[in-house]
Amino acid sequence: MRQQAIVSYKDLLVWQKSMDLVEMVYRLTEELPASERWGLTSQMRKAAVSVPSNIAEGYGRKATGEYRHHLSIGRASLLELETQVILSQRLGYFRQGEVDAVLNQVQDISKMLSSLVSKLR
Repeated sequence: MRQQAIVSYKDLLVWQKSMDLVEMVYRLTEELPASERWGLTSQMRKAAVSVPSNIAEGYGRKATGEYRHHLSIGRASLLELETQVILSQRLGYFRQGEVDAVLNQVQDISKMLSSLVSKLR
């Protein structure tokens, strides 16, 4: 089976999964109380959006070192989001099933980013 050539960051599965994660986070944060609008809601959305944004920006830089740097920033944002999701659960804002779905996606994307970085060396 022949793999499709990557001609755009949009062809990267890690970018596609990151975009799915952003949608999940936006839907999930709608459940947060209004008092968290400028707290967890804002922080979680920014961290989620940062992941595919940094994948795209790094891809566009066309320099391997800069690409790896932006992938690293994206992974850091992913871990920031993971922490915020866990905190939200600890505060009683989310149910276990909601958290599990997001954390599984975070874990998959984290592995994909690590693999991509190692291939760029």
